[in-house]
Amino acid sequence: MVIGDIERKLRLQNFEYSAPVTVKEAIDLLAGDNCGARILAGGTDLIVQLRQGHLSTDRVVDIKRLPDCNKLSYDPSEGLILGAAVPCHRIYGDETIVKTYPGLIDAAAIIGGIQIQGRATVGGNLCNSSPSADTIPILIAYRAECEIAGPTGTRKVPVEDFCTAPGKNILQKGEILLALHLPSVAKSSGAHYLRFIPRFEMDIAVVGAGAYVELDEEGRSFKKARIGLAAVAPTPLFAREAGDLLQGKEVSEASIDAAALAAQSIARPISDMRAPAEYRKHLVKVLTKRALWGAVRRARGEFVPNAVQENGR
Repeated sequence: MVIGDIERKLRLQNFEYSAPVTVKEAIDLLAGDNCGARILAGGTDLIVQLRQGHLSTDRVVDIKRLPDCNKLSYDPSEGLILGAAVPCHRIYGDETIVKTYPGLIDAAAIIGGIQIQGRATVGGNLCNSSPSADTIPILIAYRAECEIAGPTGTRKVPVEDFCTAPGKNILQKGEILLALHLPSVAKSSGAHYLRFIPRFEMDIAVVGAGAYVELDEEGRSFKKARIGLAAVAPTPLFAREAGDLLQGKEVSEASIDAAALAAQSIARPISDMRAPAEYRKHLVKVLTKRALWGAVRRARGEFVPNAVQENGR
């Protein structure tokens, strides 16, 4: 490939830009006869993919003006509503959300650098549907649901059922992710997300693990647990059996080790430039254990810092 070919490939293609102000208007635009109209929430993935020629479109539909996509509200009985166009900095800038959903902050605070977080959204990260997406495992752990609107009405889908293949998801023509709904959390609960990257210059998880736990009043045994994994299969994984193993068990190295082994058993990683499959399998066990212990510590009221606190943002 010569320089001229590279320049042509990196040239941003022509497309129509629309910024609807109602959900109906957005759905009508997406359901039209355009060549695969694309939704722009933050644009940190979409614009790069269009510029590099990985995607093509005749129309970009910007959802940042839709009120439903900009909701960020928390109610102790109803939980958290996180609009699909809410940028990451708004999430970790809300002290109540930081305190109540620390696992979400773990993930939202490491999506790119501080400039990217001014635009990047959790909804966009989900809809990009990368197997290595940082927010999806912890959304699975928190039992998050997707609120989807389309030509036939609205529906709700658990996050673990949203992604279908690398870069693919269940959204049909004309459908849009409006918001994510995270249920309220129990009093003696905690969550933690962490990932492994080979170096800071490569901001893509080799493996990611998110965990949510509920403990008894004494903090000695598990009442519930959920575990989500990234970058170890064609889609992010819900390690259902691994979490179920912990129910009713004492909080101990033995019980957490058994859950980590169960999570490791469902991983189907590939070898690529970031890591061989065998190393990824090893990391699943290591990171699952660390995520569970971090969630336990938070459930017990202990301090486990996230990226925002570590970097002083």
